Amino acid sequence: MRSREIPDLTDFLCGADLTVAGLDAPAVRLWARRDGAGIAASAGIELSADGRHALIRSTAVRPDLRGRGAGLAAATFAVDRARDAGASTAWLFSRRSGPFWERLGFARSTTGALAAALPDAQQVRLFRRTGQLDGEVAWSLALRG
Repeated sequence: MRSREIPDLTDFLCGADLTVAGLDAPAVRLWARRDGAGIAASAGIELSADGRHALIRSTAVRPDLRGRGAGLAAATFAVDRARDAGASTAWLFSRRSGPFWERLGFARSTTGALAAALPDAQQVRLFRRTGQLDGEVAWSLALRG
């Protein structure tokens, strides 16, 4: 995603009540699918410094497209990009969408394990700084063997 597209994505993610911290950080990779009405779906990853871990983030679907497979497609796309980048584990924060992520094979983890794997991730840094980390829900998925 080009930097000039970040403001549109920020608005889209705010509308979905998702964290927008660090969207322009160098380690963050973002994708958006557009249609005639604007952004239809988005997904992103943020790799750890050693490339072994990926934070799945910014995965959202416009409300009028929910329930039609767009979320599954966006989430699968992000997981595939994490795998393609060489990550062995994908992680994410989600307090509301656990059952969705479980269908993709994610299992509940601890925020401590996620933060240890991705200490420099934008969301981890934000949640530590604001005291939110312990109130979040972490999920993980092994991407290799």
